[in-house]
Amino acid sequence: MADNVTSLFRSTAAHSPSMAALTRESDGAGPVDFCIPCNPYFPTPAMFDEMASRLRDIITYYPSSADTITAELCSLLQLPPQCVAMGNGSTELITWIDHLLVRESLAVPVPTFGRWTDQPMETGKRVDMFPLQESSGFALDLAQYAEFIRARGTRVAVVCNPNNPDGGFLHRHAVVQFMDAMADLDLVVIDESFLEFADAENEPSVVQEAMLRPNVIVLRSLGKNFGLHGIRFGYLVANPALAGRVRSMLPKWNLNSFAEHVVFMLKEHGAEYAQSLHQVRRDRMDMSGQLSSLPGLTVYPSQGNFLFVRLPVGAEGTVVRDRLLTEHRILVRECGNKIGSSSRFLRLVVRPQVDVRRLVTGLEQVLYGTSRRGAAVPEQATGTAYSSGTAAVDRLVSQTNGAGTRGLAQAAGAGMPLPAAAPAPAAVGPGGGMPVPAAAGLPQPEPRPVPQEAPRPQPVPQPVPVPQPQPVPVPQPQPQQFPQPAAYPEPASQPLAPAAAFAAPAPAPTPVPAAMQVPPATGPTPPGVPARGGLTAAQVRGTDGLSMAPATGWPGAQSWPDAAGMGQAAG
Repeated sequence: MADNVTSLFRSTAAHSPSMAALTRESDGAGPVDFCIPCNPYFPTPAMFDEMASRLRDIITYYPSSADTITAELCSLLQLPPQCVAMGNGSTELITWIDHLLVRESLAVPVPTFGRWTDQPMETGKRVDMFPLQESSGFALDLAQYAEFIRARGTRVAVVCNPNNPDGGFLHRHAVVQFMDAMADLDLVVIDESFLEFADAENEPSVVQEAMLRPNVIVLRSLGKNFGLHGIRFGYLVANPALAGRVRSMLPKWNLNSFAEHVVFMLKEHGAEYAQSLHQVRRDRMDMSGQLSSLPGLTVYPSQGNFLFVRLPVGAEGTVVRDRLLTEHRILVRECGNKIGSSSRFLRLVVRPQVDVRRLVTGLEQVLYGTSRRGAAVPEQATGTAYSSGTAAVDRLVSQTNGAGTRGLAQAAGAGMPLPAAAPAPAAVGPGGGMPVPAAAGLPQPEPRPVPQEAPRPQPVPQPVPVPQPQPVPVPQPQPQQFPQPAAYPEPASQPLAPAAAFAAPAPAPTPVPAAMQVPPATGPTPPGVPARGGLTAAQVRGTDGLSMAPATGWPGAQSWPDAAGMGQAAG
C-alpha cells in the first residue's frame, strides 16, 4: 500500500495527487491534510448538515445561469456585476486570460502557482520568470521586477499577493503604484486568491482600483476562502470591457449547483466566515512558532493560510514527504517540482493546533531519528548543502558555488545573461545574495530577516572553472511616460514614490556586432523553446541564496471584508 501511495506523487507533474486518489490507494480513510490550502473552519458543521439535507435537489437539477449566481455574489461583495466574471475555479479564468489576453509573452516571479507558468507555455507563449531570492526571504522587489519586465519587453505581468508557496505579501499602495507604472502593458494580473487570510493591512485588495484601469485584472478564489475546493468557483474583477470579454467566452452553465447553493447561503453566515478567518490567522502564528522550534527548520513569514519551510541541511523533501504519509498518515506539499524552488522546501497548510502537534511529532521522528527507521538528517552534511532533486540543477549550483541566477546562466553557457540594472550605487542584498540596485521608483520592501542556522561542519565545494561568455548589452525599450497617478492612502512611514520613475529612459546601449545581437521577439515562442534571453526552467529552479529567514507574527485579525477584501462590514 505504501508503495502505491507514494508512486502517485511520481506520476504527477506540477501538483500533488488528489485526496480522492490517495484515499482509494489507502484503506479508505484519507490522511491529515497539510497539503491542500483551504479554510478548515468554514463551512460550519451546521452548514454542511443543511447542504447534506438538500443534496438530492442540488445535484438533480440544472443550476441557474452564471449571470444569476454572479449577481448574488456581487450583491454580497458590493461590486458591480458588469465588472465581475465567475469561473469554474480560478484555473478556468487563468486559462481564458491566457487564450484571450496574452498574445506573446508573460512575466511572473517564481516560485509561484504552477498554472501561471504552465498555462502560457502550453499555448506556446514566452514565459519570462523572475527568480525570487531565498537570501531576501523570497520577498518580491517590485522595482527590480519592473526593470526585468522592461528589459525583456514582456507584454503581460503577473503578481500573486500573497504569493504561493511562500506567502510573501505586498502592501496595497505599492501594488497600485506598480499597476500605474505598467499602464502600457497589454495586461497586468493581480492574483489575490489568498488575500483574505492576510492581516498585515486593513484594506489590502486592489479590486476598486482595477475597475478604473484599462489593463488590470484582479483574480480571486472562493474555494480556498470558503474551504470548498471541490466546488470549483472563483471570480475576476476588471473594467467592464475586460470582464465582459472573458464572461462572453464562458459556457452558460459553467457554474454548478453546489456553487449556486453556497453563494446564496453566504449572506446568512457572515459572522461564522469572519470568525473562521480570525481563527486561521491565530493558528498561523501558533503553527509558525511550533515549527520554528525544530532544530535546523526554517519557517518563512507568510500572510497566506500556509507556511513555507526549508528542511534542515541533509534532509530530502521527497523522503520526508513519503515517510510522513506512510508512517504518520500526514500529507504535506513537497516543492521540488515548483519552478524556482527545490526538494528542500515544504509548503504546510495552516491547521488546528491538535493537527499541528501531530505534524510536529511526525517531523521530529522523521528528521531526528526517534522512530525505528532512523533519522533523515545526517549529523554532518556533505556535498553542496543543497539539493534540488534534479542532478543537472545541483551540478550547476555546485559549479557556481551558489552564485545565484547570473552564475547559473554563465555555467550553462545560456546565451544572454540577465539584464544589468540601471547604473546606480549597488548594495549587497541581505544574506549576501544578488546585488540590489538603488530604488527605482518603488519603496524597497524590507527584506525578511535572515537568521543563522546553528553551524555545522561541512566541506566547502570548490567551484569548477567555467568559461565566462561576454555579456551582450540588451537594448532597453523606451517606455511611454504617463501622468502622475492619483494619491492613494498609505502608511505615513512609507512615502509613495512617483510611479513615473519606473519609466525612466534607459542609458543608450553600447553597440555590438550584428552577429551577436539577440533578434527581437516577433511572435509567440514555439512550444518547448526557452524564453528568449531568459533562463530555462531548469536553471531558474536551482536559484537560491542558501540562507534562511525566521517566522514572525502579525497584527490582529480583521472582520468580514465587505467587498472582496475591502474594509469591514457587520457580521
